[in-house]
Amino acid sequence: MKHARTEEERERDAKKRRLLEELNDTWLPYLTPKDDEFYQQWELKYPKVILREAGSVSEELHKEVQEAFLTLHKHGCLFRDLVRIQGKDILTPVSRILIGNPGCTYKYLNTRLFTVPWPVKGSDVSYTEAEIAAACRTFLKLNDYLQIETIQALEELAVKEKTNEDATPVCMTEFHRVGMRSSCDEADTKSRAAYNVTLLNFMDPQKMPYLKEEPYFGMGKMAVSWHHDENLVDRSAVAVYSYSCEDSEGESKEDSHLEGRDPATWHVGFKISWDIETPGLAIPLHQGDCYFMLDDFNATHQHCVLAGSQPRFSSTHRVAECSTGTLDYILQRCQLAVQNIRDDVDNGDVSLKSFEPAVLKQGEEIHNEVEFEWLRQFWFQGSRYRKCTDWWCEPMTQLERLWKKMERVTNAVLQEVKREGLPVEQRNEMLTAILALLTTRQNLRREWQARCQTRIARSLPWDQKPECQPYWEQDDPSMPLPFDLTDVVSELGELRTASGPRPPT
Repeated sequence: MKHARTEEERERDAKKRRLLEELNDTWLPYLTPKDDEFYQQWELKYPKVILREAGSVSEELHKEVQEAFLTLHKHGCLFRDLVRIQGKDILTPVSRILIGNPGCTYKYLNTRLFTVPWPVKGSDVSYTEAEIAAACRTFLKLNDYLQIETIQALEELAVKEKTNEDATPVCMTEFHRVGMRSSCDEADTKSRAAYNVTLLNFMDPQKMPYLKEEPYFGMGKMAVSWHHDENLVDRSAVAVYSYSCEDSEGESKEDSHLEGRDPATWHVGFKISWDIETPGLAIPLHQGDCYFMLDDFNATHQHCVLAGSQPRFSSTHRVAECSTGTLDYILQRCQLAVQNIRDDVDNGDVSLKSFEPAVLKQGEEIHNEVEFEWLRQFWFQGSRYRKCTDWWCEPMTQLERLWKKMERVTNAVLQEVKREGLPVEQRNEMLTAILALLTTRQNLRREWQARCQTRIARSLPWDQKPECQPYWEQDDPSMPLPFDLTDVVSELGELRTASGPRPPT
């Protein structure tokens, strides 16, 4: 099925084309610490990026975090994601796992990741291995530490902006601690640092036969292309702990004779979005360094990750926008949909309380939401989540039970729409409420089924192979409607045509 590109995608591609045309085969300038104007440019144009060098973090925390990375890697808990970009399935070069608050999800590149829960107070999480449990505890500890540091950094930023002080150096072993409270609202500051998930990343460049070249500045090979982080709370911060897997004695030193950045060292690149006047920055990342993107930086700037020569882990802590992305949210939505059921009949059919078009439309919208934003997203990722915990097994079973009830609701609506004697106007209103949503359901089922059968999907290891679930055969007696809704949609279209306004005689 051909992918219908969104207005946002078209606009982004147009901006990229215009930018590349303006460059006309020349590179934009960028700066590294070897350049005299590097720190001045950082202070003037990128003041909302803060670097904490490894020496400012306790050795104990370094040791715990780095052991936790290696533990999760040893147990095979990080996976390359099969993401959807402009209608194509692409396997990410970076392997990932989402850890965070129980029941939270995080969506990027049309892929919903489900948290492996960290053990927050009051939660009851069963892990497959004691070592995995310890690793999740460690990332919760790191999260608490980074949250405190972020709040301090936001307060310092607010003080600097308010008093127009000269910018203090941002690349240093210790933050300059401001001994006064900022004028910004304390609750707002805390909310912008209330990290609820961390997305862990791993990549070994030596095992990646092809990495894209950075296209604007000539910065070299990229592990992650230029982007804004998606689905975050507005103006919230992002904190990143970086761990490249070399001995401290063996870390590569910047070669002052090299032009541009050292390709053996991992860097994070920054640029102002769609700006060809301001030089970019390439900041080297050594073992245990942390950096913070504060306030609206993620909205106004883009960043990329530039590959070094050694394997690297990172823990990227975010305030995920979860208003429609938690288990509690989708369960409440499902309960709203099934509230329209009056009775369950012995043969599995249901009778409904209301056939009001607005009620029917809401029910079918929720039906699509739970099927395509939750069930199919989860099973498309195979059985990967069972590597760490069985936490999501019961919720997914519960969601599927509720979804099956919605299938019966849809069947009851279809029976009513086709009932002889139903007033034409009422039938048309019902058809208007449901037909587009059922057409979308049919199209999306085809798309998800096709995605599960692509060559790249079939090439994945057995525990990562996408599953087309829910799926059932035509003659399944437990299901009131077919998986393939082609005939249903066609019949409804004919009904609407037949009951439409008659031409004048």
